Amino acid sequence: MSNTSSPRARRSRWKTVVFATLVGAFSLFAGPAMADEVGEDEPYKISGNVKNEGTPLEDVRITVEGSGVDLEVLTDVEGKWRAGVPERDTYTVTLDESTLPEGIAVIEGTNVQEVEIGPGGRVTMNFFIGEGERNQTSFADQLISRTINGINFGLMLGLAAVGISLVFGTTGLSNFAHAEMVTFGAVMALLFSVTLALPLWAALPLTVVVSALFGWVLDAGLWKPLRSRGLGIVQLMIVSIGLSLALRYVFQFFIGGGTLQLPGASAEKITLFGSVQLSWIDITSMAISIVVIVVFAGWLTFSRIGKATRAVSDNASLAAASGIDVDKVVRIVWIVAAALAGLSGVLYAYFRPGIKWDMGAQILLLVFAAVTLGGLGTAYGALIGSIIVGVLVEISGLWIPPDLKYVGALGVLILVLLFRPQGILGRRERIG
Repeated sequence: MSNTSSPRARRSRWKTVVFATLVGAFSLFAGPAMADEVGEDEPYKISGNVKNEGTPLEDVRITVEGSGVDLEVLTDVEGKWRAGVPERDTYTVTLDESTLPEGIAVIEGTNVQEVEIGPGGRVTMNFFIGEGERNQTSFADQLISRTINGINFGLMLGLAAVGISLVFGTTGLSNFAHAEMVTFGAVMALLFSVTLALPLWAALPLTVVVSALFGWVLDAGLWKPLRSRGLGIVQLMIVSIGLSLALRYVFQFFIGGGTLQLPGASAEKITLFGSVQLSWIDITSMAISIVVIVVFAGWLTFSRIGKATRAVSDNASLAAASGIDVDKVVRIVWIVAAALAGLSGVLYAYFRPGIKWDMGAQILLLVFAAVTLGGLGTAYGALIGSIIVGVLVEISGLWIPPDLKYVGALGVLILVLLFRPQGILGRRERIG
C-alpha cells in the first residue's frame, strides 16, 4: 500500500488548511472592537456607552476627575469609552456637550455624574441623551482657559528645558537621561511628603536639594570620568540613553507601575473668571515657576558663575584660555540642571496629576522640542520655546483628539526650523 497521498487528497487537505486560516483571520478581525481607553495600565476601570436612540455617537469627549486624576477620553465608532483609574474611589464623570452633534443634548442637564468603584474594580455608566438645547462654553472662553493652562505647563516645562539646554551648551551632550532626573524629583517628593509624612513646605526644598546632589553624583561619578577619557559626543549620548533606561526601571522597581499621588493633588478647582478654573496647587505652581525662573535669569546674567557659564557655552576653549575653570563650571551646571529638573518633576506630578515611573519620558520629546525651538544651547531660548510649546499643546486640544495634542507643537517646531534653522534665539552657524 503506497504512503503517497493522491492529488485529490492533497488538494482536500490544502482546502481544509486555507479554510481554517480564513476562518481564524475572520474571527480575529471581526471580533468586538475595544472601546477607546486612557489609563489602560491602571487597576480600576470606568466605562460607558454614548448613544442617541440606539445610534452610537463617536468622538464625544468624556472627562474623569477624582482621587488626583484628570483624564480625557473620546468615544469610539461604537460609542464606547473606558478610563483606567488608580484608586477605588468616587469619581466625577463629565460629558462635554460641545462635542455632541447639533441638536443633541444630555437630558435634564445630567452631563455630570458621580460614580463609585465597587469591590469588582469596574463600573459602567451611561448618559441619557436626546434632542434638546445645550449650554456651550464659547470658543473664546475655551481659548482663554487653555491658554492659561498652557502657560502653566510651559513654565513647568521651561524648568526642565533650561537645565538640559545648559548641559548641551557647556558639554555638547544631548542628555536623554534628563527625563529621569525629572522623574527623580517627583519620586523624592513622594518619599518625603508621603512615606516620611513631611509637610510640603519642607518636602519641596528638600527634594530640590537632593535632586541637586543627584546631579553632582552623576557628573562626578560618570560624566567627568567619561569626558576625561576623551569619549565623543555620540558615545556620551548613547551612554545617556542607557542610563535613562536603567534609571527608568529602577524607579518602576521601587514605586511599581501604577500612578501615585502627592498630597493636595485632588485640590478643588476655583473659578477665577469665565470658564477659567485653577486649584491653589496650580496657582502656587505658576508662582513658584515664575520666581525660580526670575532668580535663575538673574544668576545667569549677573553672577560671576553665571557669566562664566555663558562664556563656556559660547566657546569652552577660549573660556579656558581666559582662566575659567571649565570643569568647575560644568559641575555647577549639572547641579543646577538637576535641581531645576527635580523641581519640574514635582510640579509636573501635580499637573498630570500623579507620579509614574516613566513620567519624565512622556515629556522628553517636548523638552527637546522646546530647546530646539528656542535655540540650541541658549537658556533664555529654551524658556521661550517651552512657553510656546506648552501653550500650543493645550490650545491644539480644541481641534484635535487629546492623544494627538503633542503633534501640533511638533508641527510648529518643524515650520519654524524650516525658516529659522537656528531657532528663535539661536545664532546662525557659518558653514565651511
